[in-house]
Amino acid sequence: MIVRAPGKLVLSGAYAVLEGAPALVAAVDRYVLADPARPAALVTEEVQAAIDAGALDVAAWFDASALRSAEPEPPLASPGAPPREASRKLGLGSSAAILVATLAARAAAASEARAAPAGQRAPAWDPRALFLDALAAHRRAQGGGSGVDVAASVYGGVLCCRLGPGGELDVAPHALPGGLVIEVFASDASARTSAMLERVRALAAREPEAHRALLGAAAEGARAAAFAADARALVAALDRQVDALAELGDRSGAPIVTPALRRLRPAAAAEGAAIAPSGAGGGDVSLFVGGAPPSTAWLAAAREAGLERVPMSLGAPGVHVLDAARPLPA
Repeated sequence: MIVRAPGKLVLSGAYAVLEGAPALVAAVDRYVLADPARPAALVTEEVQAAIDAGALDVAAWFDASALRSAEPEPPLASPGAPPREASRKLGLGSSAAILVATLAARAAAASEARAAPAGQRAPAWDPRALFLDALAAHRRAQGGGSGVDVAASVYGGVLCCRLGPGGELDVAPHALPGGLVIEVFASDASARTSAMLERVRALAAREPEAHRALLGAAAEGARAAAFAADARALVAALDRQVDALAELGDRSGAPIVTPALRRLRPAAAAEGAAIAPSGAGGGDVSLFVGGAPPSTAWLAAAREAGLERVPMSLGAPGVHVLDAARPLPA
């Protein structure tokens, strides 16, 4: 039995989501694979947090390389092989997807082991319980966070998420405007999300008024994105967020909007599109969002700036048992 959980892309609401603004997040067709029948070759901090909390009995083998390379889904490794490593981190929420896949895989194994009446099959897991267990363990391991990446891995699709005053995360399906084109790009630049957040928190302590104003501007853009009725409105809302996040990064010393993205923004705007960091920024993953695909000239400029298009589809299903009838990669 193989369970797989999707990675995610944060489309809108980065940083502002921590202040209660809506965030749009999409599951992508890049998956972590988990096999509860194999011993774990590596136990992540998030999985260990779930074990320590009693939400998980034991870790399971996983392969997260599809979230760290250009390959959409790698072949399954032989039993006992360690998780594959890749040279490029894509920033697709691998830690959350590993945790969700592991929790679901162990739940599915336990469900399969339980006797059920003839002709019936007990549900492998309860999605809400799985989400809450994963959210708690992920936050414990990472010292906080919104949890939108956990929501995308559990529920799939495109979601609108809001963080409540008590830390609860409200999750609802979200329909993106019709005619929207989203292309994903990656670069060799990368930054640790925790380090970026720490610099932004330091700015809040050092310059609270500036921090509050910039996050307020980003939150306004996030709210506009959540209510955008067409591609043009969503592009405008994303541009407002990028403006605010660029200044937030400048003041805090966090490279949220990289020099490459800054150079490409005018050319994207000329095509009626926005180029924006996904999530915390720093260069891992960027999004071209518009009403039409990028032109050949824009793609050439992106390549010159060190950005490479990474094929993936948005709105993938949430964590699930891989269909036994589907041939597995050799």
